[in-house]
Amino acid sequence: MTALTLSTAGAATLRADALVVGVAKGVKGPVLAPGSEAVDKAFDGKLAAVLATLGATGAEGELTKLPAASGLKAPVVVAVGLGPVPDKEDAYDAEALRRAAGTAARALSGSKKAGFALPAGSVEDAAAVAEGALLGSYAFTAYQGGENKLAPKDAKSQDSGPKQPLAEVTLLGGKPRDKGYKAAVERALALVEEINRARDLINTPPNDLYPESFAAVATAAGKEHGIKVQVLDEKALVKGGYGGILGVGQGSANGPRLVKLAYTHPKAEKTLAFVGKGITYDSGGISLKPAGHNETMKCDMSGAAAVFAAVVTAARLGLKVNVTGWLALAENMPSGNATRPGDVLRMYSGKTVEVLNTDAEGRLVLGDALTRASEEKPDAIVDVATLTGAMVLALGNRTFGIMANDDAFRTSIHEIADEVGEASWPMPLPADLRKGMDSPTADIANMGERMGGGLVAGLFLKEFVGEGIAWAHLDIAGPAFHEGTPYGYTPMGGTGSAVRTLVRLAERTADGDLG
Repeated sequence: MTALTLSTAGAATLRADALVVGVAKGVKGPVLAPGSEAVDKAFDGKLAAVLATLGATGAEGELTKLPAASGLKAPVVVAVGLGPVPDKEDAYDAEALRRAAGTAARALSGSKKAGFALPAGSVEDAAAVAEGALLGSYAFTAYQGGENKLAPKDAKSQDSGPKQPLAEVTLLGGKPRDKGYKAAVERALALVEEINRARDLINTPPNDLYPESFAAVATAAGKEHGIKVQVLDEKALVKGGYGGILGVGQGSANGPRLVKLAYTHPKAEKTLAFVGKGITYDSGGISLKPAGHNETMKCDMSGAAAVFAAVVTAARLGLKVNVTGWLALAENMPSGNATRPGDVLRMYSGKTVEVLNTDAEGRLVLGDALTRASEEKPDAIVDVATLTGAMVLALGNRTFGIMANDDAFRTSIHEIADEVGEASWPMPLPADLRKGMDSPTADIANMGERMGGGLVAGLFLKEFVGEGIAWAHLDIAGPAFHEGTPYGYTPMGGTGSAVRTLVRLAERTADGDLG
């Protein structure tokens, strides 16, 4: 994990590999953002002009490196675009700061130390820069850079291994002795460490991450952070009647698990339950996925990873709210033991489900977990899942959908996601789509109308939520795993989508604003 420090040192005197400054897009060219004054002075007040000569405009995502002027201790200046100049001089959007800091951190991978002289005049700005820089510094290198046993033993390897993340971020312009700034940095460190742990889990190959090993990671984290962890193995699931989780996992040699993580605070007045889909690998089962759709299916446990990270973050921050996480873990594989299309499963709720498609498995494991979570009567439940390709078709790769049984709660989740910089959109649960899941054999089928498939999945889940409990469903199928070129603070692979939204919801609830 990249180190993060606040410093009162001036940008000109900081000894580092690089200095990062912000540049906004003005009407007549690039405009230097607050925080860059000392660097500009070293360039005799001509830094903006130099950047313009090099083609910089200040557009979001743009990055320009140039040799530092003689008055600076750092050898390189990195100018990163913030987008349009804000109406007010210091009113830079928090998400623009996160993305700019992330862009710079990614560009400085392999460096030991960088000073970030981006706008940090407020605690909120400093927090955004800190989050962006730490998120952008992420790299998954666990399976790279191993010893080459074919190389001559007396020869030095020409491969120095993968480039390591930026080792240290020094946040300039902050106030190390100010309680607000100090708390913001500590929060950013805890939050991003857990987001990056979620990313690691998502990126881990499925031969190493399966229900039992995921449960072991959760158990270890619970011991470290004072979280009570309960793991239901196959025998316990059979005894408890968890037909959905068992039905999905029965085709695999790696048995399913239901993991409960319970963080409690002695002064908490509210309880939240987070439920995560944890399909550690999804082949589609007997309804096998076609070629080209299997390669990234290790990411189908991203919802469980997000829930895990959010509960641990709440514990690390000591939030005055009870947060319970439910990880519904299974591996969906085809075999002689696998559930077949046409089989009927009896869920934990007692409701029977006709399985028409074994690739609609996430809703089955979530159904059991939602019922179990409802039994404890929390004030609200939020489930997170890479649930449907239909949601990706509707909202694209960067936006998750929000469905709920309460319009006000759905609006609150949407506002929270926007506040923390996670793109989302409220989606309906049309009652007319429910009829498509009627089954002549069972209480409900796991498939309905093809059109509006993401909404149909939400309606299925709604059937397993306890009466009178506010519930929201986040379909993160689009943003959970990024296959394209990294951008801002978003890497290739697992992103940790929804963690920030869940954590902020917990913070708001702790402050008495559940919504």
